[in-house]
Amino acid sequence: MNLNTEGEKNKWDVEIVPDAPLLKLNFKEIWRYRDLLILFVKRDVVTLYKQTVLGPLWYLIQPLMTSVIFTIIFNGIADIEVGSEANPVSPFLFNLAGITIWNYFSECFKNTSDTFKKNENIFNKVYFPRVIMPMSVVISNLVKFGIQMLIFLGFYVYFSFSGSSGKIDFSTLIYFPVLVIVMGLLGLGFGMMISSMTTKYRDLTFLVGFGIQLLMYVSAVMYPMDQAIEKLSNKLPEYDHIIVPIIKGNPLANIVESFRHMFFSDGVFNYYSVLYTVIISIVIFCMGLLIFNRTEKSFVDTI
Repeated sequence: MNLNTEGEKNKWDVEIVPDAPLLKLNFKEIWRYRDLLILFVKRDVVTLYKQTVLGPLWYLIQPLMTSVIFTIIFNGIADIEVGSEANPVSPFLFNLAGITIWNYFSECFKNTSDTFKKNENIFNKVYFPRVIMPMSVVISNLVKFGIQMLIFLGFYVYFSFSGSSGKIDFSTLIYFPVLVIVMGLLGLGFGMMISSMTTKYRDLTFLVGFGIQLLMYVSAVMYPMDQAIEKLSNKLPEYDHIIVPIIKGNPLANIVESFRHMFFSDGVFNYYSVLYTVIISIVIFCMGLLIFNRTEKSFVDTI
């Protein structure tokens, strides 16, 4: 440190500051810590239902019970119709499809939204690329999604024997991996944003679960998108110019609707909507990474 004369500002010979750019994802460093990434993934998968009576069966019970409840309430009581006479689709299978793809996003979002708070003891003691932690959540939830997807395919085969499974649209089914990746990016991006903000504003932790439930109702999880737009436009024509853009502009609704179209040939599948959704997911992921990297530099002082 230089000795300062009176009236001069303090000057330093060396100033230590983070030199990494904020919008950076160092794949080389992540690959070097791949064993740690695998360890975190195993931890998330193995310990989630450890010491529970039913164990991994909860992977199956949750989507099945939710599908049954949605079928009773929305298709039974609210009388929401799915499929058509020419292409019948079981309401239970319709709801199971939406819940299966939605659960991947919601689990990624919820489990990455408190990354800093939940792992502050680890972050304070040892260095590793912090982004590994939310990435491990997305990968471990991919395992859970794979299990639930197998259950959905099992029910799909079962309902196909009764002719109420719709028809697979093979021309769009090739985009299925894109939808899964986009869901993961959206969950990761939103989760990193919230995780960064919860270091200062702990109230956001309590709003995540509630917010996801509200978001599910506007993301066409339990109803066909085109049917919802038609009914809302008829009942609230004065708000048609607001409602339609919100529903069609929701990237999550586009993913859910596209997913069901692939397996049932029912609903809306638009290549421009898919492209729009991909762009939005990349933008949200980059924003989340930017905020996450910025918070990483100073979160120890505020956590």
